[in-house]
Amino acid sequence: MTSNHIGTRIETAAERIEPELVAIRRDLHAHPELAFEEVRTSRIVAERLAAIGVEHRTGVGRTGVLGTIDTGRPGPTLLLRADMDALPIHEQTGLDYASTSPGKMHACGHDLHTATLLGVAEVLAGLKPLLSGRIQLMFQPAEEVSDSGAAAMMKDGALDGVDMALGFHNYPNEPVGTFSFVPGVAGGSSDEFMIKVAGRSGHAARPHLSSDPIVAAATLVLQLQTIVSREMDPMRPIVLTIGVIEGGLAPNIIPDSVRLVGTVRTHHEDDRRAMEAAITRHCAGVSASMRVECRFEMDRGTPPLVSDAGVMDKTMKAIREHYGDDVVLQSQPSLGAEDFALIGERVPAFQLGVGSGVPGRKDELHNSDYQPDERSIRNGVVALSLAAVELLTAPVA
Repeated sequence: MTSNHIGTRIETAAERIEPELVAIRRDLHAHPELAFEEVRTSRIVAERLAAIGVEHRTGVGRTGVLGTIDTGRPGPTLLLRADMDALPIHEQTGLDYASTSPGKMHACGHDLHTATLLGVAEVLAGLKPLLSGRIQLMFQPAEEVSDSGAAAMMKDGALDGVDMALGFHNYPNEPVGTFSFVPGVAGGSSDEFMIKVAGRSGHAARPHLSSDPIVAAATLVLQLQTIVSREMDPMRPIVLTIGVIEGGLAPNIIPDSVRLVGTVRTHHEDDRRAMEAAITRHCAGVSASMRVECRFEMDRGTPPLVSDAGVMDKTMKAIREHYGDDVVLQSQPSLGAEDFALIGERVPAFQLGVGSGVPGRKDELHNSDYQPDERSIRNGVVALSLAAVELLTAPVA
């Protein structure tokens, strides 16, 4: 159980290292690296862990770093996770420390996350005599892509011996200084699909001698939207989005094929299966009615993110005891996907929301002008450190 004394000690430590953490964050922001390219980021993480005396190994899941704080006393193993990768977005912020890599940006705040977990590592290393069990510090690559960095690190043993996991994410739609939680299903599954509509090319003036894949693809796009609106339970959150349409090179040529790429998000496994079956059926229908061949492939991604009640309750208890009830928000579930859900399939896990909204701004994640409030770094360090103390001195039942 946390105490006022430990809370004050954590606050003092977080305040002392805040300038260094902000500097690290800004350096990472200026040098963003995409999925599995986080070589420089991983080196900075490893160097910082070495400087504060935290054992670690690199190359976990290709470019991940795994740190360990072992108290030497019996107890559970808690994994704390931060993601490190940037996005293929060209930054438009105009900040002094804006991205120096054209077409790459930390537009989701993973630079904040990395700096925050480094701060947590330093605080908890100083509190080691007061804790029991072990802390695994998971600096994860490749959260933003379907080739999951969490899965890669797990394959390399990141979850070996882990009893529970705590993740976190900054949220610009929540004021800085607040912390949020979502009971039960918190995030959606993420499945990607590709449909190749193969027809028969020909002259635009003689369509009857061709099989037009563009018209067939357009029909299919509209039909697929009716699956959610007319076939699925309207009380269950589901979305289907087509994000890519490719086909054709000239206005007077009917092409041979069109490619559609999209995503399906749900909160329930049976809805995932139902959506895949429905897309398959619609593809078959368009194939038969429009003289084309629709080849459908579904790539199953991350499952829904589910909050474990035990880890969540103890985390929020520690935060409430230190900050009070006014800063704690219960958020709504989302269909946004998070590969931390793969960890949650293996061990009890919870993802904490850390408010990063700048007063007067209306920022959004994955936006080229995203500018989070850097005070969220210190807030995250304090909250996660308090939660770790609570979880490692009073094991989850």
